[in-house]
Amino acid sequence: MTGPAPARAAALAACSDARRRAGRIRDIIRTQSAFRELSAPDAALATRLAVGAVAARDLLDEMLFSLVKRPSSVEPRVLDCLRVSAFELLFLETPPEVAVSQGTELVRSVRARAAGLANAVLRRVAAEQRTRIEAARARLSGSAFDIHDLRLVSGLPAWLLARIAGDIDIEAAALLARSNLEPAPVYVFCEDAAALAPFSPRATDLACVYKLDAPRELYASGIVQAGTVVASDLAAQRICAVVADLCRAELLEIGQGGATKTLIIARRGSMRITAIDVHESKVSSARKRVIRAGLADRVTGLVFDGTHLSDERLPRELDRSFDMVFLDAPCSGTGTMRRHPEIASSLTLDKIEGLAALQSSLLDAASARVAPGGHLIYATCSVLAQENARVVDAFLASEAGASFSRVRDDSQTIPAPGSCDGHYCSVLARSA
Repeated sequence: MTGPAPARAAALAACSDARRRAGRIRDIIRTQSAFRELSAPDAALATRLAVGAVAARDLLDEMLFSLVKRPSSVEPRVLDCLRVSAFELLFLETPPEVAVSQGTELVRSVRARAAGLANAVLRRVAAEQRTRIEAARARLSGSAFDIHDLRLVSGLPAWLLARIAGDIDIEAAALLARSNLEPAPVYVFCEDAAALAPFSPRATDLACVYKLDAPRELYASGIVQAGTVVASDLAAQRICAVVADLCRAELLEIGQGGATKTLIIARRGSMRITAIDVHESKVSSARKRVIRAGLADRVTGLVFDGTHLSDERLPRELDRSFDMVFLDAPCSGTGTMRRHPEIASSLTLDKIEGLAALQSSLLDAASARVAPGGHLIYATCSVLAQENARVVDAFLASEAGASFSRVRDDSQTIPAPGSCDGHYCSVLARSA
């Protein structure tokens, strides 16, 4: 054996880098030269391994530590190797003997004296834990499954899965669980379909939105950075379409972030957009992106805390009414966990409580800027009722929401294999 295969070595490097820098694994993958040097199949495998090892980290650690006498003695880089290899053993179709051998070589490449331990641990993972995952998958194909099966299939915390099942239903939680460790589909907004030819585009039922079957070189091509193409999940793009359809002339966007939705909305309509975000770095980055896209004449970005929109003194750009206010609220991101695998490990009940309180404050303040007869749209990428319908219900029952009403049913999508992410949208109208 000459060492681990390049795909596994690249996955390990990305996971170790993410741990040391507390960075996002997908951002790290995008910037690592080792991934760009891999063949397409190897790059796909390396990405699955790296993202999966992060997404299922807590479950993998639980299984691995149960097989080690002194878990605290396992060096961090050796643990990175074991996580990558255990994920491959449990969740990919690699023959167990290959995954164990490669995992042993992966450990040998960073700490030769730990290779024996790795071989023994991974053999036990293959013999004892793999059957648990397979049994859970089999139960999910029927109707006799529970939250613990969902945890084994998804790697997500049991408390979070139980919360999702309680908010929606167990079947929806099962769909989310089944999709969590699978590659997320790539959707883009593009007005010129010919530009997407190298990426095997497929039309969706939404105009100018395509699903890419071969998206690997999308970012390397430069068309995303130039603003020609905007990558965004289909559910998020549906929300953008609703905003663009209802906005007559002036839009206030709260929570601009990286300007992804800003660009899509601007392309779909002719309105003027005033966008705010509390983070100066995001506003600066968004402004550059808007300029590159050639939309600076219609989009203005400001650093401003949206909870103060009802204050008496406001910047000139905000001291007025808008026929559309779009609150893209900060949220837990539980509808996008397969794209952002760090979310599940960092989420707590207290954090959700804090987000719900912030969302309520933002919605109350945002309502002050809606013109009579105008619309207020509240959206998140969460699947938790506490951040979604309950926030809107509480607003409508409050003094600030007394002049507002729902004008259509709220929409809530749930992640599912091969389908879009989980996004929530509520459309409210102010009486004239």
